[in-house]
Amino acid sequence: MGIQKRLVGSYFVVIVLTVLILEVFLNISVRYYYYHNIEQNMKNQAELSASFFQQYFTEEDLEKQAAALLKGFANRSEAQVQIISATGQLLQDSSGLQQPPISMSDYKDVQAAMRGQIGVWRGENPTTKEPILAVASPLESNHSMVGQVRFITSLTETIHTINQITWLLIGVGLFVILIVTVLGLLLSSTITKSIKDLKQAADQMTLGDFNVRVKKRYRDELGSLADTLNMMASRISTNEQLKNDFIASVSHELRTPLTSIKGWVITLKASGGNNQPLLHDGLQIIESEGDRLTNMVDELLDFSKLDNGRISLEFATVNPAELLQHVGRQLAPRATRQGIHLTLKIDEPLPLIQADENRLKQVMINLIDNALKFTSKAGQIAMTAHTIPGKIVITVEDTGVGIEEQELDYVLQKFYKGQKQSSGSGLGLSISNQIVNLHHGQLKITSEVGKGTNVTIELPIKI
Repeated sequence: MGIQKRLVGSYFVVIVLTVLILEVFLNISVRYYYYHNIEQNMKNQAELSASFFQQYFTEEDLEKQAAALLKGFANRSEAQVQIISATGQLLQDSSGLQQPPISMSDYKDVQAAMRGQIGVWRGENPTTKEPILAVASPLESNHSMVGQVRFITSLTETIHTINQITWLLIGVGLFVILIVTVLGLLLSSTITKSIKDLKQAADQMTLGDFNVRVKKRYRDELGSLADTLNMMASRISTNEQLKNDFIASVSHELRTPLTSIKGWVITLKASGGNNQPLLHDGLQIIESEGDRLTNMVDELLDFSKLDNGRISLEFATVNPAELLQHVGRQLAPRATRQGIHLTLKIDEPLPLIQADENRLKQVMINLIDNALKFTSKAGQIAMTAHTIPGKIVITVEDTGVGIEEQELDYVLQKFYKGQKQSSGSGLGLSISNQIVNLHHGQLKITSEVGKGTNVTIELPIKI
């Protein structure tokens, strides 16, 4: 069963139960209102008649005055009036349908009146077979009961009116159920349409189409989910493009040294090894290209391990000042060859930290290597280090070409290669960022085109 059917079904069940409860309550109330009013009115008439008898006919003989009493009582009421003796015998009847003497003692209202109470009885007229309501009141003389006066009214019109109201209430209830059902369909469709859009988009994405976008219909939870799904699709599309670019780039990067190695092997084989200078140059180039291939493979393996969470760091006590000095000495010759001024400045004695020294060297070498790639001759690269409460801050700042503002959000993503980067796998900064994160640190990059780039690493002193 679909969501729309469940929603509409839930609305329908709730409203039917509500309407049913209201219908029962209203019908009971209507019936009580009509019957109670009629009964109360007839009780009042019976009490007034008994009071009138006690006031004006208390010394008279009931049987002799029955006709006069009947006439007086009947003139003031539209109901059928009966005068009954103390023994329950019918003396007078305003309808004329029942001829005295008839025993009335079998009726409950008469029995109550014979006990000195006002009696009420609802039943069927034995002659006309119509529903009636009868109220009997005792007639007292000198504190003794001498008879009863009984008022009888037909309930046919009342029942007809109650039935009309009942059918009207049923009709209104059915109309309300219909309206709520239609509204439930309309309201549920606003939810299910959004869900259907999300499902269709998700189905398209499972087929590999990440260019599909979900239409945001409303600003609600489903609208937020649509935004999230669209953002996810956009990022996946970007990552797919980056992956494809990465594969193309790596293929090119691998082909270039392999082509060079193969070319030199063919050249050396053709020379027969007689040309020693050529042999020396060829082997040196083959070694250099082999180192390039090894570095690329190592970088890919590092990324694979980091991305799958399979790499483990070997934490030990590390002197960050010595580590930075070692990296500076290692890359100083390259900087000198490129005509770049590489400096290291440590403002204060740095505390020892717990870290993986080789991985941190890898990060620093990668950062300085990037700086050397994008800094022109006569440029400057400065490494600095200082402490803040609980952390060591290491900065690598260059005067290179800088990074476009729109690229800063992507430079730490895997496979990303900036527009100015023509070679490499695009994994160096991503790997460095993950290594810093594994040290519970943070890597930040700021840059300005034409002025240079600043990379800041914050490492906790205690892990």
